[in-house]
Amino acid sequence: MYARRPFGIEETHGMLVQPSTKIKACSDGRDWTSLFTSVQKEMPFQGVFQSSRDHLIVLHRDGPVQVESLTDRKIGRRVIPAGGIHIISPGVDFGIHLTAAIETVHVYVRRSVIEEVALEMVDGDPARIDIPNAIVEGDKALHALIDASAFAVEDESLGSSMFADYMSRTIASQLIRTYSKAKLKGGGRMSMYPSLSPTMSEAVDYMTANIDTAINLADIAQAINRSPSHIARMFRTELGMPPHRYLINLRVDKARRLLEKTSMSIAEIAYECGFAHQEHLTRLFGRHTGTTPAAYRRSKRN
Repeated sequence: MYARRPFGIEETHGMLVQPSTKIKACSDGRDWTSLFTSVQKEMPFQGVFQSSRDHLIVLHRDGPVQVESLTDRKIGRRVIPAGGIHIISPGVDFGIHLTAAIETVHVYVRRSVIEEVALEMVDGDPARIDIPNAIVEGDKALHALIDASAFAVEDESLGSSMFADYMSRTIASQLIRTYSKAKLKGGGRMSMYPSLSPTMSEAVDYMTANIDTAINLADIAQAINRSPSHIARMFRTELGMPPHRYLINLRVDKARRLLEKTSMSIAEIAYECGFAHQEHLTRLFGRHTGTTPAAYRRSKRN
């Protein structure tokens, strides 16, 4: 099981704390335990940084820009276009020479999460899973996952710990499937269920019973004695959505019922349904229903 401590900036390579780096949004200080994400403007620099215990993926939001690896001859000197992705493995010192200013997204995934997902995906010892350093272009799936992580740190309403738990495992799955040489287990995708499985029902029951608290993927997994990656896959397979989105749906549905049937204030309803504050409820309620909580309540009483 991965560490339950928040994933802080002090666990990264050190590039992000350089005085010339201008961070725009960052997950540091949040309760994200399996994933770290930062969006920043990086100015030209050259340096060698101590190894990290975790995997780093860097998305170049603009470019092209010339980048030279100071520690990996396989990478060498490359011109990376906008949308290029640099994958950096843990356990070795990392050196880079960046020749021009560029906006980047740094996403760190805990090594323990990679191994947890590998346990269910590949044959052999998950501790031996190797995802080598690489610069890749055209991986639309990985690009989209990094973009989603960046959006979550730029919009607090989306950046729950459950979102981070789910996203870390989805990124891990993409890295293992696409960039490791490990042999994937057979069986393909799980079949869709006509109704919820008993395990899925337990997970939903737990979420419903604890809807007013800060739930993350590890909490659900512990409650029903499954791994977080197993829970994430169950939600994709049986409900067609990640756990954090399903939890938001549950909260919005409960808020809708309370608006219809009670005289509770909107702030009280927000608290009762597990939203951070009234504005958080209003924002997500609007995305789901196209109206505000106050307007919805009026429409049901007229």
